[in-house]
Amino acid sequence: MGSTRTEERTVPPPPAVPPPAVGAQGSPADGPVVVPPVPASRAARPAPPASGAWRPGDPVGSRRFARVGAVALEGGDVLPDVVVAYETWGEMADDRSNVVLVCHALTGDSHVAGPAGPGHPTPGWWDELVGPGRALDTDRWCVVAANVLGGCQGTTGPSSPAPDGRPWGSRFPAVSVRDQVAVEAALADALGVPAWALVVGGSMGGMRALEWGVTHPGRVRRLLVLAACAASGADQIAWAAAQLAAVEGDPGYAGGDYHDAPDGAGPHTGLGVARRVAHATYRAAPELEARFGRTAQPGEDPARGGRYAVESYLDHHADKLVRRFDAGSYVALTRAMNGHDVGRGRGGTGAALAAVTATTAVVAISSDRLYPVALGEELVAGLPGTPALHVVDSPAGHDGFLTEHAAVAAVVRDLLGRPGGPVDG
Repeated sequence: MGSTRTEERTVPPPPAVPPPAVGAQGSPADGPVVVPPVPASRAARPAPPASGAWRPGDPVGSRRFARVGAVALEGGDVLPDVVVAYETWGEMADDRSNVVLVCHALTGDSHVAGPAGPGHPTPGWWDELVGPGRALDTDRWCVVAANVLGGCQGTTGPSSPAPDGRPWGSRFPAVSVRDQVAVEAALADALGVPAWALVVGGSMGGMRALEWGVTHPGRVRRLLVLAACAASGADQIAWAAAQLAAVEGDPGYAGGDYHDAPDGAGPHTGLGVARRVAHATYRAAPELEARFGRTAQPGEDPARGGRYAVESYLDHHADKLVRRFDAGSYVALTRAMNGHDVGRGRGGTGAALAAVTATTAVVAISSDRLYPVALGEELVAGLPGTPALHVVDSPAGHDGFLTEHAAVAAVVRDLLGRPGGPVDG
């Protein structure tokens, strides 16, 4: 078993939060107590939509669509006429030997690379890794990314129309990571891809990548798992439980049937709380302390109901998410992550991982408190052969798999330069 440590990189800290204006922390001792006004940035935002999901009729952007038919789910339900929204970069070789699958994380989507624009509310989340001359060099490789089953960016999920034309909502059945991989396998069939040159993903995407290696060993030549684990444990499930309670406890959630509610009437409050909880786990305590400490948000006084700068930071990320994501998808995908366990029904983790035949590497982030390095070490110890463990030294916490572009790119290049494992046919 090989273990390498990615060279430490110096990551410049984000710009410091400006100190509060003189007097913002309090009034003169002999003067009246003045409650600062609500800053315009908090008061002027328009109400968020009931759902930030992509819906049929919205701009498609770079999406393509494949109908993969009915899908039988692990839980016994059947989803009829499943649609997969996906994007591609680069050209597929005639024999499809150069195709890479990128699996996105919980609130990610298929827009791995490219600018924001109609149909794509955010820029590509791995733009620095995909393109000509980059680690996933589109002059050589064809990169495919699919929106996950249960998500909200075009693949069938709670906000998608059910056979009766109304959103699935509360009727959407539970889906598992294995179900999601089954849909991705159906997409591979539709694209004529017998085996992926590489399957790569981080966080929830890493769970799917690993499930690919276990469930379809003959269809994966190389495997890269970033910031993930073989099975979700009590710590990950506990953090997720708080998020689920926030969403499902919001009266606007209405049991999952809120998609036709007017702006401002959906479960944006609960979804925003869930995002705040999650985002705190995605970053590292030393980084938050260095960036924010106890600094007040400019123009606000925490002693009089105002916010600390770190609260404003979390508010910002919550507001962004509720305008581009769907609460029902957040619930469905979080529950799928809680159920992730490659060893379930397969004789345990060790027996399941023994099925992997791909040339494999694992990346852990040194400051990740959601999926600590120890989970990466356990995963590597259970995989056959000599998979490499790359520990990326980063202050960014779990989000390091998204932000440490140079370090992750080096691992991708190294893995693609190695011979792939055996495949079917």
